[in-house]
Amino acid sequence: MDSTALVALLQDAVPHASLEAAPSVDLHTTLYVSPEDIHAVAATLRDSPDLAFTLLAELTAADYWPREPRFELVYMLVSLQRRTRLRLKVRLQDADPQVPTVSDLWPAANWLEREVWDLFGIAFQSHPDPRRLLMPEDWEGYPLRKDYPVQIRQTPRTSEALQVTEEEFRANVLKDRLSR
Repeated sequence: MDSTALVALLQDAVPHASLEAAPSVDLHTTLYVSPEDIHAVAATLRDSPDLAFTLLAELTAADYWPREPRFELVYMLVSLQRRTRLRLKVRLQDADPQVPTVSDLWPAANWLEREVWDLFGIAFQSHPDPRRLLMPEDWEGYPLRKDYPVQIRQTPRTSEALQVTEEEFRANVLKDRLSR
C-alpha cells in the first residue's frame, strides 16, 4: 500500500488526525503524525484488518537541536499479515516534549518508551512505569540530547553503600587473576 492510500484510509478512520506523507530513501512508507493523534492512529493501524500492524519493532528518537521542532519520535511498525513495514514519526517541540503512551496497544513499547524518556527526556503520558531504565535514579539530565555536556565533572553517587572494603575488593581481584 502506498503512502497516499494509507493516508486516505487513516483519514477516514481518524478524521481529526493530522497526517503527512514523508519522502523516504528506503522502501518503507513514512508518515508524520501529530503528538495528539498518535494513540488514535496507532490503534487504527493495529486494529484495522486492512492494515494489521500488530508488531511494534522499534521506538526511538532523534534530537535535531537547535532546530525546532527539536525532537522526532520514530515508531517502526510491522504487519506480519501483509509483510509490510511502516515508519511513523512524531515531531516534538523542545519546551515540553511529551506524547501519549502506546504501551497499552503494544506491550513492547513499555521498555522502549522508558529508554527514550531516560536518554532524551521525552515523557509518555499515562505510562504504567515511568522509571529510569538505563541511567541511575539520581542521574541528572538526558545523555542523548545534543546539548548535554560531554565532559561531566560530577562526583559519582549511588543509592547503596559499598558492600566490601577496598582491601577485600583488591583481594578478590587478585584471587580472580590467580585463578585464570
